Amino acid sequence: GEEINVWKPSCFITITLVSHACHAYLAKEKVTKLHFFLHDTISGDHPTTVPVAHPEGTVITPDNLVPFGAVYVLDDPLTDGPDLNSTVVGHAQGFYVSAGQKDLVLVVAFDFGFTSGEFNGSSISVFSRNPILESDREMPVVGGRGKFRMARGFAKLKTYFFNTTSGNAVVEYNITVFHY
Repeated sequence: GEEINVWKPSCFITITLVSHACHAYLAKEKVTKLHFFLHDTISGDHPTTVPVAHPEGTVITPDNLVPFGAVYVLDDPLTDGPDLNSTVVGHAQGFYVSAGQKDLVLVVAFDFGFTSGEFNGSSISVFSRNPILESDREMPVVGGRGKFRMARGFAKLKTYFFNTTSGNAVVEYNITVFHY
């Protein structure tokens, strides 16, 4: 790499710049495409998403399931098909916050941990704004672990099913991940 000398009054520092092409120790960069369905269940006998906080004076009701400022924690199954009885390929674990005062917008932090197949034990992480009433949307992949170490990429989301009364939803994910 190229060396740059930086002088500071109390010391002299040498910084070595490493270009992107010098990641030989990580192996060749790969591109992986993932497809699965997330099942977000916030009502019924066995919810996979639960409210953990909401603003004082706010009540979570069937007609206001995700009020502004509410925080939910989730452990949602990921399946290979849209039916909940499809093969489970992992779980989304994390949280979301209702961040829209006028529109239903969530800020989400999810870790998609895979429990079967080639990526068993690996995960990818997303963190972004999610305007859930838009049928098609996108979120960035901001990291990963295991086979997805140093992951980056994007997730294309499409609402497959949404029940406005219960708040339960099935969301289709098509993810493109760049990793080593």
